[in-house]
Amino acid sequence: MLRPFKLEKKSRVSMEDRKKNIGAIFDWDGVIIDSSSYHQESWERLAKKENRSLPNNYFRKSFGMRNESIIPEVLKWTEDENEIKRLSYLKEEFYREIILERGISPLPGVKKFLDMLCINNIPCAIGSSTPRSNITTVLRILDFSKYFQAIITAEDVNQGKPDPQVFLLAAQKLNLPPESCVVFEDAHVGIMAAKAGGMKVIAVATTNPPSELKTADLVVKRLDELSLTILEQLFSD
Repeated sequence: MLRPFKLEKKSRVSMEDRKKNIGAIFDWDGVIIDSSSYHQESWERLAKKENRSLPNNYFRKSFGMRNESIIPEVLKWTEDENEIKRLSYLKEEFYREIILERGISPLPGVKKFLDMLCINNIPCAIGSSTPRSNITTVLRILDFSKYFQAIITAEDVNQGKPDPQVFLLAAQKLNLPPESCVVFEDAHVGIMAAKAGGMKVIAVATTNPPSELKTADLVVKRLDELSLTILEQLFSD
């Protein structure tokens, strides 16, 4: 664990009662899987096909953003809505092709952590700006569908992070108030979104160094550093 986490004195509410009221919401890329190289290559394939250039440092600037924002704001390719949709669709087709060509694995510690949550009946959701077809493709490859009771994706929202819409919808799908949910994020805009939604947030230092994630409630290198006790203490105030 990268940041000291002081355990407060035990709450009068039992651990079993708290477990019933905690929901876990996961960002996708950089939290469950590391597909950054796949995404970067898919942008490169798209740029080559469309005979377009990619700005310097475009990929880092676009972390956590939706394609609908990346294309006009970061790449500055077009502001035409129909063209943005066409380019976004092609980009994700390339991404899925690469995934199916190479296969993919979960990040270290993810399966162990999800197993622990599942055994302890902690409801889990995905809240991501990733297109649904990308997520369902990987869920099938990894056999991870059993872990998630809800999936909120780019198609379900009209506001991207740092707007909290995706996480608020995920909490709603879990039938939990936002203040009972903890979000797992790797990107700055995702941490901002979780905070804006009134949720606890644990940052995973896969995309950014721990020193840049201090606005989260807790920072870890990998999810299996966490325990139920630590999750419970997040809600002890």
